[in-house]
Amino acid sequence: MENGKLKIVTIGGGSSYTPELMEGYIKRKDQLNIGKIVLVDIPEGEEKLNIVGAMAKRMVKAAGLDWEVELTLDRFEALKNADFVTTQFRVGLLDARVKDERIPLSHGVLGQETNGAGGMFKAFRTIPVIGQIIDDMRVQCPDAWLIDFTNPAGIVTEAAIKHFGWEKTIGLCNVPINHVTTVAEKLGVEKEDLHFRFAGLNHFHWHRVWDKDGNEITDKVIELLYGQEDAESDLKNIHDASFHVEQLRDLKMLPCGYHRYYYIEDEMLQHSIEEFKGGKTRAQVVKETEKRLFELYKDPALDYKPEELTQRGGTHYSDAACEIIASIVNNKGTQMVVSTRNNGTITDLPYDCIVEVSATIDSRGANPENWGAFMPAARGMIQLMKAMEETVIRAAIDGDYNAALHAFTINPLVPGGKLAKRILDELLYAHKKHLPQFADKIAEIEKDEDIVSYVDELMKSN
Repeated sequence: MENGKLKIVTIGGGSSYTPELMEGYIKRKDQLNIGKIVLVDIPEGEEKLNIVGAMAKRMVKAAGLDWEVELTLDRFEALKNADFVTTQFRVGLLDARVKDERIPLSHGVLGQETNGAGGMFKAFRTIPVIGQIIDDMRVQCPDAWLIDFTNPAGIVTEAAIKHFGWEKTIGLCNVPINHVTTVAEKLGVEKEDLHFRFAGLNHFHWHRVWDKDGNEITDKVIELLYGQEDAESDLKNIHDASFHVEQLRDLKMLPCGYHRYYYIEDEMLQHSIEEFKGGKTRAQVVKETEKRLFELYKDPALDYKPEELTQRGGTHYSDAACEIIASIVNNKGTQMVVSTRNNGTITDLPYDCIVEVSATIDSRGANPENWGAFMPAARGMIQLMKAMEETVIRAAIDGDYNAALHAFTINPLVPGGKLAKRILDELLYAHKKHLPQFADKIAEIEKDEDIVSYVDELMKSN
């Protein structure tokens, strides 16, 4: 703390989500004795940092608060005496996401931010940076909490806790929040009248539901949400292909929206390919949305979060991060869905791995609610996905090409064989600026004129 007040540092402070983060703090002004909020970014993001930072200051002023909002490109100095560090950065900015999507899709393979080849490459770029942030935190704020909502959040949280040793890390995702809201709306009840239990991995979890009298109503909700022809996704950033309700009846669990990529792979892939051919992959759409948002943010009269931000796809992330902080500070015992150590919560997975589960958040951090075992159909999938995540982390930290290829091979959304290797090599070349740990292998790949010319030509049409 500084002068007895909280200091909160946000890495990736120039993000379009920052206004929601500020709104979340302001909503909890009576729970959080904040003295300073520091928004940190990199030189490439300085313009956005200045725009959204000015808006953040206007929001604080409009709320009648005396909080100091500082903008800086000096991460190390910013972290000094921080109580909480939140992360919402994207290594390589949105242009990197465009590559993650377009290169695999050019081969008829899914390109997506957190799933398949694109998700693994986002992890390759992000994990080393999380390690660097933690190195800085050890010196500047050794007692701080790290609240990560940088994707892929579960993998990043596992790297932070298991490999970089920062036990006070909690990963966060907005997807469970969307699911809870949707179920309550469909049932016509308040969220507080329902009890949810989530278990799985980030973007690969399932959940069950009980009513206020303790009766499980999961089967009823499955029929309500997916037993009708007009079923719709509650996620704005992925195609709303319809689940096969017969499969969900067998699972007796509600799926994560991202399970569409695995349960309805053919339709999801075809939709993504059509977007690619039309020059409208999700990353390209998001770039256009962000451009409009930052034009709004420039308005000197705007001192509140605009409604347009909900179209960005990750709404609720930031507000949930604020609630975690408030619950830790005030020992509130709020029930949330977070990425944290398994500690036996899911018996089908390693004890010390990171899972995404329902947990109580208090001054100790995240205290997961026991789940037990999955049925075989779910157990097999989640064990494969966890093994893939562990292999991705090893490749990211060590710059191990062999491990990266193995991760591609076992990922359910990447075809094995020569095609997997080709896509891996193309993405390594495309992202060479942000993958120094793979420098030797990338230098070798750059000798392949076919790969170089193919990627360069493809990205001209970005």
